[in-house]
Amino acid sequence: MTASWQDIPALHWEGGALDCASCPHAVLRSQGGCEPGVSCMQDAYARRIDRFFRSHPELAAQHLGHGYFEVRAIAARYADLFCLPPLMDDPDETVRLQLALRLPQRQLMQMRADSHREVRIRVAQRLAPEQLASMLHDEDYQVRATVARRLPEALLPLLISDPDLTVRREVARRVRMPSLWRMVEDREPEVRRIVAEHLPVPLLPVFADDPDLLVRWEVAGRAAPSLLARLACDPDAEIRERARARLMQSQALASQEAQHG
Repeated sequence: MTASWQDIPALHWEGGALDCASCPHAVLRSQGGCEPGVSCMQDAYARRIDRFFRSHPELAAQHLGHGYFEVRAIAARYADLFCLPPLMDDPDETVRLQLALRLPQRQLMQMRADSHREVRIRVAQRLAPEQLASMLHDEDYQVRATVARRLPEALLPLLISDPDLTVRREVARRVRMPSLWRMVEDREPEVRRIVAEHLPVPLLPVFADDPDLLVRWEVAGRAAPSLLARLACDPDAEIRERARARLMQSQALASQEAQHG
């Protein structure tokens, strides 16, 4: 049986038992506004802290400088936006991640060079597409892959030669001709297979002798009859079978059209 969050002991974030009497919001306890083990901003467990600020968002701004990073991060979810900019320099990335979710574009731009990759990924997910070019050369491949998923199409060719496979895969899925043609000789078969999915049919012969089976398999599923005849003699039995089956379908369709013509 999976343990419930309610089974996690209620402990003060600095260790030891909770002391409601010393809490700055002790009056809430008498009013039923919080409860140890359920909703408490002194607790070490993030879910209970969140319950507290969800019920009392007006108190969040008071705790943006709290000593416990979880309190600061969760308070940042609920505090007014105008209170958040000072936290862009918070020492904990959990806090800065919350800011990357909420800050408006002008301030989000200031977080593009954050020291933590997860923060920069979040920034790349939210930044206006026209501003993403400024993150094209981020040192982390996941940041660049996120940029590639959202970058305006006209700028995608700038990532065609990215050193990372993940980034080039994203580019291959989105880039259009004639830039797509530049990727037919990519060193990774995963990229070439994606290119084969999108390349115009008349250009598919470029992959007819590709060393990777899956690339040729993709080509056999899209090729014109003239190329199918060539793939029907492919060294791989499954590709030959696929090419021959499609060739027969093509011939049957041509015969039906001729009869009705």
